[in-house]
Amino acid sequence: MPSSRELIDRHRVGPGTVSRAIAQLAAEGAVITRPGSGTYVAPRSPRADAIPDTAWQTVALADRSVDSRSLSDSLGPAPEGAIHLDGGYLHPSLQPTRGLSAALARAARRPDAWDRAPANGLSSLRTVFARLAGADVTPDDVLITAGGQSALSIAFRAIAGPGSPVLVEAPSYPGALAAARAAGLSPVPVPLDQEGVRPDLLAEAFARSGARLLYCQPTYQNPTGAVLAAERRRQVVEVARAAGAFILEDDFARLLGHGSPVPKPLLTEDRDGTVVYLTSLTKPAAPSLRIGALIARGPVLERLRAIRQVDDFFVPRPLQEAALELVSSPSWERHLRGLATSLRQRCRELATQLADVQPDWTINRPPDGGLHLWVRLPPGIEDTEVSAEARRLGVLVSAGQRYFATEKPGAWLRFNFAAAADLAELTLAARRLRGI
Repeated sequence: MPSSRELIDRHRVGPGTVSRAIAQLAAEGAVITRPGSGTYVAPRSPRADAIPDTAWQTVALADRSVDSRSLSDSLGPAPEGAIHLDGGYLHPSLQPTRGLSAALARAARRPDAWDRAPANGLSSLRTVFARLAGADVTPDDVLITAGGQSALSIAFRAIAGPGSPVLVEAPSYPGALAAARAAGLSPVPVPLDQEGVRPDLLAEAFARSGARLLYCQPTYQNPTGAVLAAERRRQVVEVARAAGAFILEDDFARLLGHGSPVPKPLLTEDRDGTVVYLTSLTKPAAPSLRIGALIARGPVLERLRAIRQVDDFFVPRPLQEAALELVSSPSWERHLRGLATSLRQRCRELATQLADVQPDWTINRPPDGGLHLWVRLPPGIEDTEVSAEARRLGVLVSAGQRYFATEKPGAWLRFNFAAAADLAELTLAARRLRGI
């Protein structure tokens, strides 16, 4: 390539601009810089007819595929200007961005920031999660994980062996269904109503399937927003204990209440190690704060620790330190209070607007926490067709079929009201849906 001086003269730009452009091209692999020699165009990619034949891998991999289709939208890129009401995270305007940046900066300045972290996680961070769970949980019961999804994968592999059944709520979180199947488990659905999973049907499902694990979300369930009724909580734990089974309690929305008191975890009803508890800081903070925790007692905790260590030794210390800095700062509580208000307003706004533009769609009861509205469609309508039409109109929503382990008993859509920029965008989204 021409020298930097020639490029400066030819394009009438400063030396800094040329330097940055070359650095960018080098980072993209387009050029190669050789100090003392010059800058050279990188070798071109091989021709299509020279690409290696990898067809042999199909035989070697056999039938050990991992189905992740339920985790992503198969309809391709979103149209320009589309309003995102799908996914499971907060809009950037709701994230504590300044607090996260400050926390990461403080964490990076620690003299031991890049040292190896303990396999169980930092003791001070484990203390935070122990207090969050309540009851008589101690830091020794806590295992730090790389977010909630990693914790799910660890727990499924630790508790149940390949080929085993696992009971799940119907509907349930698609990420859990995918993780269970990836671990070689077979999800068996147990129906929900407005008060959560039904203990009578749960007992029958344990008896029929022989399962030794129930995965559930008792508080602000994803996707329905249901809360397991107080009188059912002890019943569910007792049913699982009688079956000699574990409960994997996914408490993802512990910090996503809308202002009303948040029910205590199932863990507080357990004294014998029946409940393995899972929670995370990702949902109330930001997608890339991949910090979660598993809480358990007895031999199962040792199994969880062993798998956690084999997977990747430990969660990166700078991220743990940043999470600790974030939740220890006064701004964290202010963030949670403000977030509760925003989520309550958005939930009510979207429910009101949908009732106006699509009166035949049914919202049984707007949730008191979480990020989602679960909307039932009239009989005879396919949720996949409605979600595709909504996409064409510039609104991205999730079709309900993704949330069922087997056949779905009706048609639903899931809306993430926390994914919109503001109330005005929710109103605009609803107006667009009037055209369906």
